[in-house]
Amino acid sequence: MNSGEPPFLPFTMRPREPDATAGTANMRQLIHLRWMAVAGQLFTILFVNRVMGVQLPIAAMMGVLVMAVAINLLSHFRLRFHRITNTELLFALMFDVGTLTLQLFLAGGATNPFISLYLIQVVLGAVLLETWSAWALAGITGLCFGLLSLHHRPLTFPPWLFGDIAGLHTLGNWLGFALVAGLLILFVTRISDNLRRSAARLADLRQQASEEEHIVRMGLLASGAAHELGTPLASLSVILSDWRRVPKLRDDAELMGEIAEMQAEVQRCKAIVTRILQSAGEPRGEAAELSEVGRFIDTIVEEWRLTHAQVALDYQRTDDDAAIVSDPAIKQAVFNVLDNAAEASPHWVGLSVAREGDAVAVRVTDRGPGFTPATLSQVGRPQQSTKGEGHGVGLFLVSSVVRKLGGRIEAANRPEGGAQVTLTLPLSMIGVSDRD
Repeated sequence: MNSGEPPFLPFTMRPREPDATAGTANMRQLIHLRWMAVAGQLFTILFVNRVMGVQLPIAAMMGVLVMAVAINLLSHFRLRFHRITNTELLFALMFDVGTLTLQLFLAGGATNPFISLYLIQVVLGAVLLETWSAWALAGITGLCFGLLSLHHRPLTFPPWLFGDIAGLHTLGNWLGFALVAGLLILFVTRISDNLRRSAARLADLRQQASEEEHIVRMGLLASGAAHELGTPLASLSVILSDWRRVPKLRDDAELMGEIAEMQAEVQRCKAIVTRILQSAGEPRGEAAELSEVGRFIDTIVEEWRLTHAQVALDYQRTDDDAAIVSDPAIKQAVFNVLDNAAEASPHWVGLSVAREGDAVAVRVTDRGPGFTPATLSQVGRPQQSTKGEGHGVGLFLVSSVVRKLGGRIEAANRPEGGAQVTLTLPLSMIGVSDRD
């Protein structure tokens, strides 16, 4: 996962499209640490050899640094194309232990005060690796420490330093402690941040899975209810047709008008049931047809006004002939937002449709009391509504449909009073090319 931290050195610039995993981000932190180790070792080797006059095998020690640089560059470029696993992190830390062991072997072995740098690798292994890998790394580090106690190239000090060797060793121990403490704080905090981000993303995925499971349950309930409603609606349709043929009723113009109105309402209910069965469970239903943005919204407005004649709908749109798929799920989403606005503001609702780049923005406003802060913080979550428990389903379904179509939903309170809900739908998802 991207750690969100700037790189220490230009060589560690992130790739343009980094892999969003904790393993990749942690490997990037190890690359940062290795660059710092190379710079620190180079400075220390030159200072001890040129300033203090201690004889060191410069060629061999520089060769170890060149090898570390080469591996670091290779690791950096592999991040662009490869997901990092626990085993690769283990080998990366083992390589760092190996290079440190070679440098210490060439510079006094276990008597070198910088032997404490082994602790950085052990702690990083405990944080980054699986349990077995961390123990394996600790065992390898302990083995290297033991070998350095037995076999190493002793340091040769110049005569003028003989009297200060004990003091220099104490100073080196202090510098090693300070260096280990600083690096551990720096990198453990950054790695812990990676782990927290990974845990947060996992929590988001679990929340999304829970919401989608909620949608599936509601889809099943809606489908079952639609099937059960089909039988009584069919019976009502037959009964009303029979009534129209009864002589006493046929001669009563007022009753015949009411029967005709009831038949129209029954047909409307049957059409709603049909739409539920066609689009239950998926945002792109089987009844999708080719249309244009303007014409599609005009049809939605016309149908909504027929059932909400008492509400003044202020409808505005820009001319847009972009070809889209008139999906029933999109239609139902707009209906739900309009219905919610009409409930909060029974006398006036505003609807505007505009093209915003490669997307269509459908904006619904009202003059009601607006959203509460709690509702605004959890827009689109199930059971979040000011109308009581269980009434947050409408906006939740709208959010789910828009999200699955690659869009977004935004809710806000208007400065002049009332609420505003904006559905932004990308044409790349609702356009004809997506259908093809």
